[in-house]
Amino acid sequence: MANAVSSSKHVAKEYTREEALAFDASDPIGHLRAEFIIPTKTDLKSKLIFQRGETPSTHEEQCIYLCGNSLGLQPRRTGDRIAAHLGAWATKGVLGHFKPHEDSKMPPFVDLDDIVAQRMAPIVGAMSGEVAVMETLSANLHLMLASFYRPTKERFKIIIEGKAFPSDHYAVESQIKHHGLDPEHAMILIEPPDTDETTIETSRILWIIDKHASETALILLPGIQYYTGQYLDIPTITAHAHSHGITIGWDLAHAVGNVELQLHEWAVDFAVWCSYKYLNCGPGAIGGLFVHQKHGTVDRSALEDGYVGYRPRLSGWWGGDKATRFQMGNSKSNVHETLTFETNQLLEFVPIAGAAGFQVGNPCALAICPLLASLETFALTSMSALRVKSLSMTRYLEELLLPRPAQGDDASELYRIITPSDPAQRGAQLSILLKPDLLEGVMAELEEQGVVVDERKPDVIRVAPAPLYNSFSDVWDFVVIFRKACIDAHKGQVQHKEGSASMAGADSKGWSHIK
Repeated sequence: MANAVSSSKHVAKEYTREEALAFDASDPIGHLRAEFIIPTKTDLKSKLIFQRGETPSTHEEQCIYLCGNSLGLQPRRTGDRIAAHLGAWATKGVLGHFKPHEDSKMPPFVDLDDIVAQRMAPIVGAMSGEVAVMETLSANLHLMLASFYRPTKERFKIIIEGKAFPSDHYAVESQIKHHGLDPEHAMILIEPPDTDETTIETSRILWIIDKHASETALILLPGIQYYTGQYLDIPTITAHAHSHGITIGWDLAHAVGNVELQLHEWAVDFAVWCSYKYLNCGPGAIGGLFVHQKHGTVDRSALEDGYVGYRPRLSGWWGGDKATRFQMGNSKSNVHETLTFETNQLLEFVPIAGAAGFQVGNPCALAICPLLASLETFALTSMSALRVKSLSMTRYLEELLLPRPAQGDDASELYRIITPSDPAQRGAQLSILLKPDLLEGVMAELEEQGVVVDERKPDVIRVAPAPLYNSFSDVWDFVVIFRKACIDAHKGQVQHKEGSASMAGADSKGWSHIK
């Protein structure tokens, strides 16, 4: 499959849909598409939620869904895992925390987060104790910054990408202010040297690190930049930061489940991610974090001697040693000196070794169920196999979008790809910058044709073929529809359909502006 696609890179070649179907037929992991529920075009336009068990729509034409970089599709296993959890809760109540069931693949509630964390570790190239499943990305980022950002008089700056996802920017800015510092002086933004450029060369990132190294306490960067789709050189940048004695963390929202990662081997200090994009766990799904083994050690002998034997952090009971988690003791408490519980011993907080020791509250078991279902699906293949297919599909998408003499139209003059052309510098996503004032018309036509992609106003469309469920024919069909939509929008021939989601106007939360 990969060789077939890469051999089609000659510009003079005539591309056909039959070729795309041939690529699909030879795709060694193409069968995984059946593991997902693909919305039909009728589903997208309907004002009702079809109960698929009662109203099968398998005869309907499936939509072209290339939006896994925003929200992944639902694995078929998800409903079963959620139903099993609800069944255990309904029939066992609190006993479901500890009681396994012979007729369910769901573990007891209390073990869910540990089991899922162990299964998550291979996806990010981590040791099992280096991953925790908890909270959301932004909350986890704050927890990591609270532990790893330790400003001093000499070293107090945080280096962050200038076009970072807003939540990352807000988190860094608020943490700086929390320490009584001024973001104007303590936050260094990495930006391209030219305002016309959209991506940042690795050499420039290293240069900025060198320039500010003596005053820098921490670096936070995206593994894959959400807007351009640029995949940063994580191992090189991490090693360079460490050569200056600087802690570095990574926001992997667009990288986890998308590209191969080796966080332990690369000696990344910490990383955070969400699970609703390429991990396909649903809107607002539970997040995850990585803490390198060297930062997760717990020295019990130091604790016994009255010293803090672990990395400072914001602590909560679920991050505490499981042996004493339910004993409910608090150290240095006057109340405990006079009241008797199950034990007279006053308990010091002792975190679990590894990333789990950074947990705060009891993670939502219901929210973990979709992640368990997703990881079961990932286990049917490997990240290396997914990456091979992703490289092929994204290259195929790029080839179809580039100008070709045989096309006989001028659509390619109406847009350009701003994602790096080097496959090693991108994941599944290609970001397409349209000529001014075309976005609204193009998105309306795509939606009318049953195509789902992501838009970033004022002029960018992000297209992400996900190798778990997308096909080469999806890519072909998208490009045909997209090119025609560009031409029609340029000529003013797009008819905006009433009720179109992308044309629905403002709402109370401003979602139309975010889209």
